[in-house]
Amino acid sequence: MPSAADIIRDSITEFSRLQDWMISIKETNPETYNSMYKRYIELKVTLTSLGVNLTEIDRIKE
Repeated sequence: MPSAADIIRDSITEFSRLQDWMISIKETNPETYNSMYKRYIELKVTLTSLGVNLTEIDRIKE
């Protein structure tokens, strides 16, 4: 079973990668962006509930 630290690390990595992808396609493929945005919100809620401060790593400002 993964530890809380493993879950946090993996979620932060996914959150960061997802933002990179979202930023790169926002203008060219809004439908895919919107689909990714749903996952972004899920990760944001998960990380916040785990006590992670997203101020420094959240690059999507909506």
